[in-house]
Amino acid sequence: MVRVPLNQHERDRGEHLGRILREARGGRSMIEVAACSGISVETLRKIEKGRIPTPAFFTVAAIAEAVGLSLDALRDTLAEQEPRPSLTA
Repeated sequence: MVRVPLNQHERDRGEHLGRILREARGGRSMIEVAACSGISVETLRKIEKGRIPTPAFFTVAAIAEAVGLSLDALRDTLAEQEPRPSLTA
């Protein structure tokens, strides 16, 4: 199965999600949050850096729970600050 490359808007959205989760982590270590989420530190690092721009829903939900961020709050934050797609081709 060939995966279709992401466009710039999708990559920007992944970076935005990563920033929100990193900010919500606050002073907690990546090791602590990754362990609470049931994922590897490397996976958490990639998500926070936007290198995994479309992480699985259950992974995002586990990270959000580990950092004390409700899915409703995460959705609202993403919607408020949604990066707009560029109109230039």
